[in-house]
Formats: sequence, C-alpha cells, structure tokens
Amino acid sequence: MSEIGIGILGGGYMGKAHAVAMAAVGAVFNTALRPRLEMVCASSPDSAERYRQAYGFARATADWRELVHDPRVEAVVIATPQEVHRQIAEACFALGKPVLCEKPMGASLADSAAMVAAAEASGVANMVGFNYIRTPASQFARALVAAGDIGEITWFRGEHTEDFYANPETPASWRTSGMANGTMGDLAPHMVNAALALIGPIARVMAEVETVHKERPGGQVTNDDHAQMICRFENGAMGQMYFSRIATGRKMGYAYEITGTKGAIRFDQEDQNALWLYRMEGPEAERGFRKILTGPAHPDYEPFCQGPGHGTGYQDQIIIEARDFLRAIETGEAQWPTFRDGHDVNRVIAAGLAASESKTWKDIKDF
Repeated sequence: MSEIGIGILGGGYMGKAHAVAMAAVGAVFNTALRPRLEMVCASSPDSAERYRQAYGFARATADWRELVHDPRVEAVVIATPQEVHRQIAEACFALGKPVLCEKPMGASLADSAAMVAAAEASGVANMVGFNYIRTPASQFARALVAAGDIGEITWFRGEHTEDFYANPETPASWRTSGMANGTMGDLAPHMVNAALALIGPIARVMAEVETVHKERPGGQVTNDDHAQMICRFENGAMGQMYFSRIATGRKMGYAYEITGTKGAIRFDQEDQNALWLYRMEGPEAERGFRKILTGPAHPDYEPFCQGPGHGTGYQDQIIIEARDFLRAIETGEAQWPTFRDGHDVNRVIAAGLAASESKTWKDIKDF
C-alpha cells in the first residue's frame, strides 16, 4: 500500500464530489494506492483556502500551473470550466501525470482530439468523468447485454432530462451561454456515453437542437434547451435519444430502454437502485417485467453495503470512478472510459449538431 498525492482543479460541485471520493475510496475498496489530498485550486486565493479547509487538502492555490507543476501532486482531477481543460491536460501529460477530466472534454471537438493525442503520446492513465453509467444497476444491465441474455439488440431509447431551466423566469447565467454549457454539451454526453457503453458504436445520426426560451431575465440565451436524436448503431440496432434541461418535473431523468430478441431492460436514475428486466421465457400468462433491487450480487455494490435493496447513491458513483482511476495508475492498464472514449462521445455530439443544422443524416466517421 502506498500514497499518491492528488491535486483537484475546481472546488465547486464536482470538485467537492471528487475530494470526498478520493478521501473515501481507500477505505471502501481497500485500494493499493491511497490518495493524499495534496492541493486544491480555485479561482481566487480566498475560495481555494476555503475549499482546502472544508475538504482536508494540505495546500491551496489560485494558479492551476502551480498545482500541476508541484512535485507532490502526482495525479490530477480536472473539474474546471471546459475552456481550460485542454491546456491543463496537455501540461499534466507533458509532466507524465495521470488525469481524470470531467466531461465534456474541452470546449470543442478539436480540443478533445488534441487531448486524446496528448494522453496517448504520454502513455499515462487518463479517464473521463462519466459517473452515472457506474451504478450497480447499469453495470448489471451492461453485463446482461454483453452476455446476450436479452438476445440481439434491436432498439434503444435513452434520455437525460432535468428541469433546472424549465421556468422561463429563471435568470440567465454561465449555463445559458457557450455551446459546451448547453444541453448538448452538459446533459447529452451522459446519455450518449450510456448508449455507446450499452449498445456499441453509433454509425449515423439525425437530430434537432432547439432553444425554447431565447431570452431570460439578465440576458439572451445563446445555447440549446433541448434536443432529439435518432440514430443507427453499427450493429444494426435503431436508437432514439432526448436531452432536456426544461423537462418540467424531471429531476434526474437519466433513463433508458433496451429491446432485444429474447428480452428487454428498463432503467431510470430517479430509482437508481432498481432495474426492470423482461425475459421471453416461461408460460405467457406469467411473463412480465420484474423489478430487480440491487444488492451484493451486483457489480460494485457490496463494498458500500451488505444489505440488498438498501441502495447506493450519487457520491458512490464518484467513489467507484476514483477506484477505477487509481487502478489505471497502479496497473498501467487503461480503464474505461479513457480520453478516446470521451472523444467518441464528443464526435456523436458534433455530428448531432451538424445534422440539426443541415437537416440531413450525418455519419460519425466524418467527425
């Protein structure tokens, strides 16, 4: 067992989640590498010091370069605005330091392509923060599909819907400007990542992207509120996806349905400790979806709780992510999703935006 110094860039919502995860992961998973919260970086010295005291870091800074170049910081978590993801990641890789970067990777497709190149040239561990797919229920769904338990996949429907901007009187903010902060940059990547993980590569897409509330108190809205996408997977399956930040009543609508030739699966993150499974077997009168409550028999559940149905939560997904990142560093073996996997998500998003603009199907291979 050995220590590894962790630096986290950003101390807000996700910065806190990663700090808590790094503080807990050693005890939860008995990891060979034990994180040491070495340094946190924020936008000002005062906020950085506040985060240092709150989360238990040894030191704080308002200069990301100081954190990246510090010899006691041996691995870096990037939880900053997307505009600086690329330059931070490139600086880390130049020094041979592993990186876990929040999605979306960079502010553009060119950014994420450059980040992949830098990551692969360095040969060090790199991961993207897609945490929702790591619930025990979704890991179980992924295993069922991969094992062929529900047969050949014919159809997928996914959504990531929330309502934090459903009220048109909610003031404009940083979220309402810049493409990376719109629904296609903020929410859509999570469900696209799920589609790729559950079903496989996407061949082509058609999409419509729309801003419903073009003005809000305090300014104009320059990015999208919701979008719909239809797709064809490389394995032949059809797909539909919908993304929205104005889905009235939805709080964590990360949900999907998968139809196969021998069964089907349904999942909704608002009930994240349950999976609905249908198997085409037995008497017709007894067939139907069964609600399966997650428990120690499901992936990555038992380290948190020994009681079936007691459940795991959002923070636990980040702890699982931290375990995978530490494993990649320790073993030198890539852990999904790597920067290349994150770039594949961005390619689908770019194709969707282009399809909406041209009103034509777009092949993912062209992006």
